[in-house]
Amino acid sequence: MTIFVTVILGMILVILGLSADWPMWAWPTMAALLLVVGVVTHRILAPAPEAFPRALLAEPELPEPVRQEQRIAHVALPSSVPDYDFSFTATVRWLVLDAPEDAPFVNPAGLAVDAVLQRARVVTAQQPPHRSAFTQHQLDGALATMRTDATGRVMAMAQDVALSLPEPDRERLIKLAGVRKDEDVWEHERNYERNKRAYLGEDVLKDTGSAVVWWLSRNEAEVEAAVDRIGLLAQLSAAANNDEVAPQFAHLVSGPGTAYTNGAAPEHAQHDWQQPFDPGHPPSENGTKPDPSLDTFLAWFGFSSDDPDVVLFTERLAHLARAHGKSAVADEIRRRFGDDHPEPGDSHGEDRSESPDG
Repeated sequence: MTIFVTVILGMILVILGLSADWPMWAWPTMAALLLVVGVVTHRILAPAPEAFPRALLAEPELPEPVRQEQRIAHVALPSSVPDYDFSFTATVRWLVLDAPEDAPFVNPAGLAVDAVLQRARVVTAQQPPHRSAFTQHQLDGALATMRTDATGRVMAMAQDVALSLPEPDRERLIKLAGVRKDEDVWEHERNYERNKRAYLGEDVLKDTGSAVVWWLSRNEAEVEAAVDRIGLLAQLSAAANNDEVAPQFAHLVSGPGTAYTNGAAPEHAQHDWQQPFDPGHPPSENGTKPDPSLDTFLAWFGFSSDDPDVVLFTERLAHLARAHGKSAVADEIRRRFGDDHPEPGDSHGEDRSESPDG
């Protein structure tokens, strides 16, 4: 670089001297100037001297450690559930360590594989079998570091880890999980039903008063309706406790199945519909067995001779008889109760051949 700069500058000065016709004494001065410029340029461009030789600063080249690897596949590793094993696959890499001269010969591959499997077993034995994907990521981290084995002869690690659960075991776990979930739902429903029964039996229907208060709490504005339902609530509370209706509420109870404290109903409560059924002779109020006629049946239902609903009732009765296969009875009813039907008290009314429309 110094020579290049000196030559270029000298050529420029020669051209200038020839063009300007310098005197003879100017040429030695130009040569001295070129010499000074060359020295200054060399000093500027020259590198600074090193404190230490470069050869002493360079790091010595160390030999690369020799690593070996082996692929292992489908090794069974235990899970936290008995009889459900993971399938483990990975590439085991190891590094042989220095050993004393009198140390026995070893199989580094076997030591490395055993060390990796022992480390993997500690992780998988704590995880349930249905978490194979999560456990695989844990193994990736646990086996990603070179560690010395128990003998101190090799350092081992694993990469390309794959962990799975056999398909039959996976299907069993899915079925068991479904059964467990259904069982939990059923158990909760059963507990809910048990609590509801306890609430109704031990609190709401404990006695008639509790039942009335419970009904009023749900229908605060219907006080009169609550009074009308005291008899029904008394029956419910008595039935819920397998007991008889309390005597103070017995007069409010009516209808089939009424319970009385003395074991028998009073005479005025012995209604006809409470008597045993006798197809040939329906009972009457005086205990005699009247003629089983249609008029007696209508009178028993409370129809009078001038009741406008008797035609509609008999029409429905005819439909009911025909539905049960009693066509003759239905035809007889239709003949009797046409447009001009006889009074219910007349058992010898005129037959009618026409029947009203259904």
